[in-house]
Amino acid sequence: MMVDFTKEKLWKTLILTLVILGIHFTSSAQEVLKGRIADDKTGEPIVGAVLKIKDTEEGSVTDVDGNYEFTTSRPFPFTLVVKFAGYEQKEVEIYEALDEDLSIKLKSSSLLNEVVVVGYGTQKRSDLTGSVATVSEEILKTPVTSVDKLLQGSVAGVQVTQTTGQPGGAVSIRIRGGNSINGGNEPLYVIDGFPVYNDNNDADAGITAGANINALASLNPSDIESIDVLKDASATAIYGSRGANGVVIITTKKGKAGQNNISYDSYYGVSQVIKTVDVLTDAKQWAQLKNDARINSGKTPYYTQGQIDSMSGGTDWQKEAFRQAGFQNHQITFRGGDEKTRFSISGNYYKQNGVLENTDFKRYSGRLNLEHNFSHRFKVGTNLTGSQTSAQVANDAIVRYLLLMPPTIPVKDDNGNYTYQSEFETPLGNPIATLKNITNRTNTFRLLGNIYGDYTLIKGLTARVSIGTDLINNKQNFYVPSSIYQGANTNSTGTAAIGTKFVNTWLNENTLNYSTVIGKKHNLNAVAGFTQQYYRSEAVTAGSQQFVSDDLTYNDLSTGSVYTKPTSNTAEWGLQSFLGRVNYSYAQKYYLTITGRADGSSRFGKNNKWGFFPSAALAWNLNKESFLASSNYISNLKLRLSGGITGNQEIGLYQSQSTLATNTYFFNNQTVIGFAPNRISNPDLSWERTRQYDAGFDLAILNNKLNFTFDAYYKKTSDLLLNVPIPYTTGQSTALQNYGVVSNKGIELGLSTTNIKTENFTWTTNLVYSLNRNRVESLGDGVDYIISGQSIAQVGQPLGSFYGYKSIGIYQTGESTPGSIKYADINGDGSITQDGDRVVIGNAQPKFLAGLTNNFYYKNFDVSIFLYASYGNKVFNQNRQQLEQLTGQQNASPDALDRWTPSNPSTTMPRAFEDPATIVSDRFVEDASFLRLKNIVLGYTLPAKLIKKAHFGNVRFYVASQNILTWTKYTGFDPEVSKNEQTTLTQGVDYGVYPNSKSYQVGLNVTF
Repeated sequence: MMVDFTKEKLWKTLILTLVILGIHFTSSAQEVLKGRIADDKTGEPIVGAVLKIKDTEEGSVTDVDGNYEFTTSRPFPFTLVVKFAGYEQKEVEIYEALDEDLSIKLKSSSLLNEVVVVGYGTQKRSDLTGSVATVSEEILKTPVTSVDKLLQGSVAGVQVTQTTGQPGGAVSIRIRGGNSINGGNEPLYVIDGFPVYNDNNDADAGITAGANINALASLNPSDIESIDVLKDASATAIYGSRGANGVVIITTKKGKAGQNNISYDSYYGVSQVIKTVDVLTDAKQWAQLKNDARINSGKTPYYTQGQIDSMSGGTDWQKEAFRQAGFQNHQITFRGGDEKTRFSISGNYYKQNGVLENTDFKRYSGRLNLEHNFSHRFKVGTNLTGSQTSAQVANDAIVRYLLLMPPTIPVKDDNGNYTYQSEFETPLGNPIATLKNITNRTNTFRLLGNIYGDYTLIKGLTARVSIGTDLINNKQNFYVPSSIYQGANTNSTGTAAIGTKFVNTWLNENTLNYSTVIGKKHNLNAVAGFTQQYYRSEAVTAGSQQFVSDDLTYNDLSTGSVYTKPTSNTAEWGLQSFLGRVNYSYAQKYYLTITGRADGSSRFGKNNKWGFFPSAALAWNLNKESFLASSNYISNLKLRLSGGITGNQEIGLYQSQSTLATNTYFFNNQTVIGFAPNRISNPDLSWERTRQYDAGFDLAILNNKLNFTFDAYYKKTSDLLLNVPIPYTTGQSTALQNYGVVSNKGIELGLSTTNIKTENFTWTTNLVYSLNRNRVESLGDGVDYIISGQSIAQVGQPLGSFYGYKSIGIYQTGESTPGSIKYADINGDGSITQDGDRVVIGNAQPKFLAGLTNNFYYKNFDVSIFLYASYGNKVFNQNRQQLEQLTGQQNASPDALDRWTPSNPSTTMPRAFEDPATIVSDRFVEDASFLRLKNIVLGYTLPAKLIKKAHFGNVRFYVASQNILTWTKYTGFDPEVSKNEQTTLTQGVDYGVYPNSKSYQVGLNVTF
């Protein structure tokens, strides 16, 4: 009986066990996880990546195609952890059974694994032989109007100057210094493969009176995936005649297989002028200055003492004009796809009000990036962006008038009407009336894009054909009503003008790319191609005056009784090119790059239509050598050496040809239009050629926690295009010829460190430092200098030098003209003359530039702090020159209160006098060095567990500010200024420039 009972119990136990196991298996059914692991940027498979369920040993390793597959019975939810050397660890929360493959993208944690976009291809940073820098992802997140502003302080060797605070205004960029005196100095931009030179002329029909609107402001910065800057000849020679000033390659965001999402980005903010300029705002003080100026000029006082005593307050014209201005940005993006089709579609609206009344900038833009694989050998794609921008521009005299209008003039009279003008000898129109009543608007539509097809002919050999276009349609409207000074000063009933400019550029590129591995150690990549680009512009302007009414403004020119002379013009240029590059590496130790491009340009003389631009570079990866391969300290050490020739074709059109100009003359008592030569031909006109040599090294230590880059370079630009004096027997005084030499030499440092990295806290630092020394080596036979306004190009001096007199104090009683400024007699001849006593009195080029970014991440919080510094640059403060005239005809600096009088023998400020000479001297050359807190951002990302159930992929809030603190000795609005925008010869002049602003904003990023 006992045995039977035991057997029965065993059977019952067995049955119960099976039931329990069955229930368990039912509730924990096996889940098959499979998919692909790839690089976040390139999409290339990552071989050998390890996947494990967190806190277990269950998982898999990816195969040669990046694929993985394994089975688990773990109950939901669980966390999948993905690791691979050189990439950031990624954790993926799995909440329920998956209906499709799980593809995962890993982000590189090593700079060596970064893929860099170079001309007509990409390379891993570890394989680069040239000098190429990349803007960091943290900087790319900065909300800015135009993409070129993202380069400031983020790339060594790049100087970015915000030349105006006008919303949407122009930016000037120099990569490794300025090369040309009369030619262009801006870099070439390559936007998704389409080369664009940004001199802003294509978005200017010639009507708007004020700062140029930046043509690149039509490109939405939020669409940017990466920015790579090519600096040395090895990197830029592939762009030949357009590579001398450096190349900025912009790649926009593309869709990625298996990453379907919708995102919405938005921010709101306010901006205000960084600072105002100190001027007299007390009516009594200015009235006394007025009287002193008249008395010292031998005239009777303008005001009686009783009038002065009865005055109270005064007009602060800057306070009346500047405002706290709002701005906003909204963008929605659809991005995703599968292995066959990837897409990215975005729409953007941006609106910025200027800190000056009635100025603004608006942008509507849309982008489509689409790529489809018809087969494993053939794919087609398109990158297309369209935008509509509109800007109300401040008249170029506004800021000057704000500073010079006396405080005794009210904004409005007793009847509530705007004061017409200054009542004094120097007539100034009411700047507030001008700001609010003049129409000065520029509207631009731009369509930029290309269509391409890639076909793999054989293994490793791919052919690409692309066709692209850049269409720009600009319309400018200008109207000055008769109710304000500028309108009535021209005529009694207002002035209108309109202008249109249409630009069509098309591009065709045909390339072959071959890549192969020979044996186990030889890697070869080669690209060859033929490209052609054609440009055509058409522009028309028209205008009229003496309108019956101001109501129609510029909308009906026929209602004006006097027509102004219309203009029209057209321009064309073409460029054909053959290019090639070979990259070879042996055992990942030794690298060789050879590049060449032949360009044929219509811009040059018939004897020099074609130019050839070669380069070569070597690199040695020392950490692959046996003596460093086992080092636990050095992760990477690569030496680089390069040299080559690049060119500059940005000289304007038809400069090699003889041209005619229209002239008006009288014949038989009638006005007749005729033609006369205004330029002789030069069939030998050729490129400005820049020879550049670069030596550098890249170092990574402590398992890539510290990455250091160093470059030293020398550039010599010859055959400068200068207007050279020629015999008058030719009928002309000068001709454009290839003369002159300018050199640049400098060093660049880049440091990237991971200071702390724990599970919850990370601190990284990026530092860039650069210095450049520019020098005019030659200006041709017998020419030592070229003078332009306050500036001079002189042999032995850098470009951007100021030219004038040295002041040595104030004449005192008993000396010649007491109270006047005393100047140094340089040549000792006993008199002060232009020819003998003017010298170089300063230079606009900085001695060094630096940018420092610190990024902190604590759990879901992130903080980014960006500092930017410029040291040693000077600015000619022409505003101050005017404010220290002390004429009593315009406003003055508060320093005028310490002006020279017999009872106050000042040694710094001259006496008041109605008609002093306007002298360019070192009194007005100021140190414009500055340290600026450029950006600070504080963000918070909602935890994934919190938002996952609501089907959000990511939700981030942030607050940010820009330009909030600036440490400088400069007395003007802002040390970052240049009245002449992108010009190199006359840079660094501050005169009536729209001031820069500081801003505060809040933002939201949401991904579904």
